[in-house]
Amino acid sequence: MGSLVRTSRMLVGASLATAVLASAAAVAAPGGPGPRFTAGADGAGDPYFPRAGNGGYDVTHYDLDIDYVPPVATVPPTPLAQVRGRLDGVATIDLVARQDLDRFNLDLRGMTVSALTVNGKRATGIEPPADGAEVDGAAYWHVQDDASRSWELTVQPRPKLKAGQSARVVVTYGGATTRPTDVEGALYGWVTTRDGAMVVSEPEGSMTWYPVSDHQRDKATYSFEITVPAGKTAVANGLPAGEPVTAGGTTTWSWEAPDQQASYLTTASVGDFVQRPVTTSASGVPIHDFVDSKLTSSQLATTDASLALQPRMIDFFESRFGAYPFSSFGSIVDDDSVGYALETQTRPVYSRQASQGTVAHELAHQWLGNAVSPDTWQHIWLNEGWATYASWLWAEENGGLTAQQAFDNWYAPARTSAYWSLPIGDPGPLGLFATQVYNRGAGTLHALRVKVGDEAFFAATREWIARYDDGTGTTDDFIAVFEEESGQDLSAFFHAWLFAPEKPTSW
Repeated sequence: MGSLVRTSRMLVGASLATAVLASAAAVAAPGGPGPRFTAGADGAGDPYFPRAGNGGYDVTHYDLDIDYVPPVATVPPTPLAQVRGRLDGVATIDLVARQDLDRFNLDLRGMTVSALTVNGKRATGIEPPADGAEVDGAAYWHVQDDASRSWELTVQPRPKLKAGQSARVVVTYGGATTRPTDVEGALYGWVTTRDGAMVVSEPEGSMTWYPVSDHQRDKATYSFEITVPAGKTAVANGLPAGEPVTAGGTTTWSWEAPDQQASYLTTASVGDFVQRPVTTSASGVPIHDFVDSKLTSSQLATTDASLALQPRMIDFFESRFGAYPFSSFGSIVDDDSVGYALETQTRPVYSRQASQGTVAHELAHQWLGNAVSPDTWQHIWLNEGWATYASWLWAEENGGLTAQQAFDNWYAPARTSAYWSLPIGDPGPLGLFATQVYNRGAGTLHALRVKVGDEAFFAATREWIARYDDGTGTTDDFIAVFEEESGQDLSAFFHAWLFAPEKPTSW
């Protein structure tokens, strides 16, 4: 993510008429110590967001077919807090069971499910059963508890799924789109704008627009078909899958994202965008830019100058980090704002303008955060510290301050004890986007570079990306790679920089 400027229980489903509930434990497998088929976990195991993602299966591919109608323009304009769009979708989800599954969960917030099938067999929508109760037959139920930030769509397939078995889940859903907020109260997810939508979902906001295992431990490939009123543009991840098709007053935009992708990095932004001519980096990476037609002249000038540097930026970061990891790059620059930019995979989203430093930051994330994602959100410094440090490296390459000067400018000023007391290696769910995570994270990396030397530093960086590409890593994993490459014990260094509640003065 770029720099931040930064209830009641609802039961969704059909009548309980066809479901038979009984307060009984699951039946044990013959001769076994317990139930053979059990429920997948309702979370991926992230301590910051316990119900984000799910257990018991891995998604391999999402195919999202979305119809979206933006808000109707009014005079005077409807207050932003009250704007509403309409989204109707069909999500086809291919997954593989990782245990013998009696039932499993998907994350879905603010949408209503109208139909669901597993391997072509229709499930019945019911109201949520009591804990521990059995449900007869193929069924689904949906709990949306805003107070506890729990939005769980439970799917009970029949027949049950065996470990290793593939399944196709098709969910038909829809509802009014609003302006959802994350745990800190910042806009995220499918953020309705007066002319479309800005779709930026870090850390777990993708559930606001499609059913998903909403955690980076479960990466998948994606296909998108987004139908919007004719004249609007819909931009998603990856590469265009053919030309947009207009018929009956609507246009369908198709995109294919063939690279492994964390859910929070998906986008399907809609607006009055102008598609720029495709450019390429020296290594052949195609760059697809979409810029809002309503930027001010000042915003447009800044944006044009910054986007023109993208090919050179890719070339530079490839020289430091290795080959660009995805099928394409580019941008979505919207005249509306969520207060930050986001590194949505292959196509970052920028609020109002794309400045040079922010473009460098979001591009660096493609390697550091997107190709290699934090295993849990505790490790977000590996995203934001790296992207901030990469922008320091780019500034030096482009004739600005050296990385050492940027470090000195950050390190030298007096700061409060509260600033230094935040442990960026474990900042808590309300500290994910604190400035310390960005700047102390970058400072950590520069100090590490000075300590181990340039050769070991950049060799370890490339090894980190290569070893954990398409997956996730932890701070301990990161330390291990740098100790291997440098031959040094770095435990005291990383304690001082990531966890000690004071300004590092020796390491």
